[in-house]
Amino acid sequence: MTPVESDEEDLTRKQRREQARTQRKAMEEAAAASAVRRTRLTQLGIVASVVVVAIIVVLIATGGGSKKGIPTKHEQNSVVHEVSALLGGIHQSGNVLGSPTAPVSLQYFGDLECPICQKFTLGALPTVISKWVRTGKLKIEYRSLETATREPEVFKSQQVAAYAAGKQNLAWHFIETFYHEQLPEEQEDAGGVTESYIQGIAQQVPGLDLTQWTNDRSDPELTNEVTTDAQAANDAGFTGTPSFLIGKTGSKLQPYTPSSLTEPGPFSETLEKLLKT
Repeated sequence: MTPVESDEEDLTRKQRREQARTQRKAMEEAAAASAVRRTRLTQLGIVASVVVVAIIVVLIATGGGSKKGIPTKHEQNSVVHEVSALLGGIHQSGNVLGSPTAPVSLQYFGDLECPICQKFTLGALPTVISKWVRTGKLKIEYRSLETATREPEVFKSQQVAAYAAGKQNLAWHFIETFYHEQLPEEQEDAGGVTESYIQGIAQQVPGLDLTQWTNDRSDPELTNEVTTDAQAANDAGFTGTPSFLIGKTGSKLQPYTPSSLTEPGPFSETLEKLLKT
């Protein structure tokens, strides 16, 4: 091998090493860049996941963008079933639930938009009805007292609608359904209890003749009944709802303040004492 050939070979080997070094450097830079991209993508994925979770939480909290408190058809069917199971087979007459010969009477003053009345309706009342009303020992008369409803005309309209259902002995079905589907306070304040809403409650009352119900709502006797209820509440010194009068049937009923509206125990204790006297 001549010196020239040796120099050329050395140059070629040097070029190959430089080329290999350059390729390795390029590969390392590409690998580093890929790692950076993966890190960024991972970070973006985490951020996106957090955003998605946040959106889901907001949707859940706001009812998915729907009007909170407006029940779905499935929820309405559930309420109809629950109310029918509670009241089915129990005698009704107007706004009175229970046997006319029941030895103890309870008058329940309420406002259909009162959230505390709803707590009572969903809390202690079902047991009171199943244990005492269904067995013929107690009858409950629902009476109206405006406390939570902001507009007097709305109060009168929804209450007369309930009493109109009572013309067909279905007032308690209307009342219970209204309480079960009671709108949140902010929607009630914004005029949520509209004529359409009241109609929707009536349509869920099994067996209610809507034509007759509509006609009965114009009966001035029902408006007078709302006025009479307010006077009776005033005479008893009631300023809030729910308020109660209780006593032996046929005697003067006395104001009653249970220690709990969600637990039936206080009602049962009082009823047991009255039934023993």
